[in-house]
Amino acid sequence: MTHSLHPQTRRGRGPARRIGRSLALVLPVVLVLSGTLAVASVNWSGTPQSPVLTAADTSAAGASSRAAARAPQDVLRDHLLMELQKKDPGAALTQLQQAVNDRPSLAEHCASIARSLGKAAVRLYGPTKAQSYARPVCDTSFASGVVAANG
Repeated sequence: MTHSLHPQTRRGRGPARRIGRSLALVLPVVLVLSGTLAVASVNWSGTPQSPVLTAADTSAAGASSRAAARAPQDVLRDHLLMELQKKDPGAALTQLQQAVNDRPSLAEHCASIARSLGKAAVRLYGPTKAQSYARPVCDTSFASGVVAANG
């Protein structure tokens, strides 16, 4: 006598179920191993492992290698701040727009760079003249930087 009114069907015992069970057993093992290997490959000491890199850091070339290790948006911001001092904020904003057009990955940093330019323009030119250079680069972030530096 069976305890069920409905006989058990053979549904769900096909190749998909076998593949699913295999993945359920193998996938956690693969994830743990790959995570362990990733953590093991990181240099957690903070000191360079290459003697060539250590020698370069102590030489004059060390400064350029550290500059190359900086984030591209930081390098661009510093360059544009120097351009703003040499020429004017308009030239810096034009270069910012060109840099974002050339490297779309910089678009997410465009607003913060433009705000930095606006604040620097107020320090160099005063709020009225700095505002005269405002244009719609990065959603008028330059203008918001001018206002932030002025208020």
